[in-house]
Amino acid sequence: MLLPAVVVVSGGCTANRPQPPSQTAPALGAPSPGAPSLSTPTQTVPATPARSGCGSPVDTGPLPEWARAGFTGDSSMPHVLSDHGTIVAAMFGHPLAVTRPDGSSNKILWVAKDPTPPGDLQIDATRTGTQDVVRRTVPGGPGPSIIDLPQPGCWRLTLTWPAHTDTLDLTYQP
Repeated sequence: MLLPAVVVVSGGCTANRPQPPSQTAPALGAPSPGAPSLSTPTQTVPATPARSGCGSPVDTGPLPEWARAGFTGDSSMPHVLSDHGTIVAAMFGHPLAVTRPDGSSNKILWVAKDPTPPGDLQIDATRTGTQDVVRRTVPGGPGPSIIDLPQPGCWRLTLTWPAHTDTLDLTYQP
């Protein structure tokens, strides 16, 4: 019978710091100190980087391969990948802002990883530190949109479209 693996991460930012050998616990199933070594080496799995600031980092490199349809040449542009990796927000209006004196817009192209049946993309945005929810709708589902939000700050977006739900964070400047 196989038992599920359990991973424990302790608080703070110390989880990603290497520990001196004297403080590193032996890997599960590893021999105790002084015991003869096994022929199978112990493998270390790197920790996933922790979120910081507003949460979802803005990547300025190429879009994920599955999100490049319709792009020619270099697909590098500011974009945010959702928490579960099912949708990407490609930002043509970066940085996003509450007011845009230059006349540009907060254009976001939403690209879903998997094809979806027809239906709208619902966006429920909550500004960090508040309970207020602002709803936006992208008719027809993931695709081009202008997403304006009323106040600057970090916004947590819950994205819902046919058979999918995912989340990501976007920062809006003043």
